[in-house]
Amino acid sequence: MDVTAWHVLYLFWLAAGAMDFLLHRASSIESTSGLKESTLHLAQIAILGAATLLWLSFRASQPLFVILLALMCLHAITGYWDTRVAYPTRAIRPLEQHIHSVLDLAPWIAIGAFYWSLPDTHAVAGLVFEPAPIAMWLFAIVPTLLLTVLPALVEFRRCLAYRA
Repeated sequence: MDVTAWHVLYLFWLAAGAMDFLLHRASSIESTSGLKESTLHLAQIAILGAATLLWLSFRASQPLFVILLALMCLHAITGYWDTRVAYPTRAIRPLEQHIHSVLDLAPWIAIGAFYWSLPDTHAVAGLVFEPAPIAMWLFAIVPTLLLTVLPALVEFRRCLAYRA
């Protein structure tokens, strides 16, 4: 798959995240599962944010793959916990369930793509700091801030205000 297709898939994933926050707002998350669920959303974003920063900062290698894989597992566990918190108190409608499917699968697709991009040699024993070009940093971070981080913070603020 070429780079442009990966860019489109990445933006699709982020758009799914933005849509999820709109659905949370429509279901009045602040008056149902509230701060606990919203905190888990921030945790999931932080986990994937850490993975993204590592991916942008280090050369593709087996050690980096193992770290990223561990973060994907932690994200999946946190996602399950998030759903367990939400389910008893908030209706998770079919559209939101389908959006969660995209949000759940995208990190695994990304880690698979990363694995297949690894060099054939196993010469790199550790992490080698080799930052990606600035354009890649901007493409990875700016849309993320606008489409997921900002909506998550707005949601968290609404939950805090409702709790007070």
